[in-house]
Amino acid sequence: MDLRAHTRKYCAKDNRLAAASYFGTFAVYFAALYAAIFWSSQWYILLPAGTVFSVAAVRLYVLQHDTGHFSLFETRRQNILAGHVLSPFTFAPFEVMRQNHNLHHANVGNLEHRETGEIHTMTLKEWRAAGRWQRVLYRLYRNPLILVPVGAVFTYFIRYRWPKNAAVFDPVGVVAHNLAIVVLLYFLYRVAGTTGLYVWLGFSFLGGMLGVFLVYLQHNFEDTYWDRRPDLNPVDAALSGSSCLDFGWAFDCAVANITLHDIHHFNARIPSYRLRQCHYSLPKELAPRRIKPGEALRALRLKLWDEEKKRLIPFPKRQRSVI
Repeated sequence: MDLRAHTRKYCAKDNRLAAASYFGTFAVYFAALYAAIFWSSQWYILLPAGTVFSVAAVRLYVLQHDTGHFSLFETRRQNILAGHVLSPFTFAPFEVMRQNHNLHHANVGNLEHRETGEIHTMTLKEWRAAGRWQRVLYRLYRNPLILVPVGAVFTYFIRYRWPKNAAVFDPVGVVAHNLAIVVLLYFLYRVAGTTGLYVWLGFSFLGGMLGVFLVYLQHNFEDTYWDRRPDLNPVDAALSGSSCLDFGWAFDCAVANITLHDIHHFNARIPSYRLRQCHYSLPKELAPRRIKPGEALRALRLKLWDEEKKRLIPFPKRQRSVI
């Protein structure tokens, strides 16, 4: 079976399904936030409600990602409008993030354009040539206890206030986006006081950590794909360089199927609400290798790309003279 022909069958957009996913996620987001704030003094309600809010926030981010590909709603205009509405809740200014993400898709797996990816990866050769402090900084950066929590704070609360290429793609839109966040937080403060802000901030941080963890897993696993032109194969980069996470149907649904990242990179026109059906209807000979939770956690140990072995590997064992 031709994979491209197979995926084309699942590209049809349906505004009814899109609206159910879009407005349904917003409903869960606000209901969970209300419950977490209203019962904030009762931890047995606060924690589950806040966790649901965090996951809903991640799902909104994934839906905004869909609108950036114009693959959620039926028309380009509908997707653009929906993407801008989502921006204050995802902390991601729509147009700049759309353009940056398109650069990522265009250069996935390309060792010569790693700046378009979300998580920086050094090659083993670069590591061996690196100086002492460069190694120290890279070790700290790739430490999951720093990468996930600090990365969440830096990315969503700081970096996205002025993302890379903001001055090129949409500086006015970024400023308007930041003002919209201020208005949103002021409204939350007026309605729920400092408790509302603390609940929102704390569980937004939890959602940010989940988002960073998922972004890491999308392209950081042992047998991922990197290469240099002219040997770079775009199909291999999409299918082998992007992960397929097998965390179960409920998790896929909770994060709008962003876990099936390989098929998404192969054909970004597939709406998130059709992605799982497309993936699991593949014949056995085309079905990708699925990463289970245990392997996903072990992938956090992988730090460097070995160009000879074509594998992502841990740091080399330390020697006395080097870090």
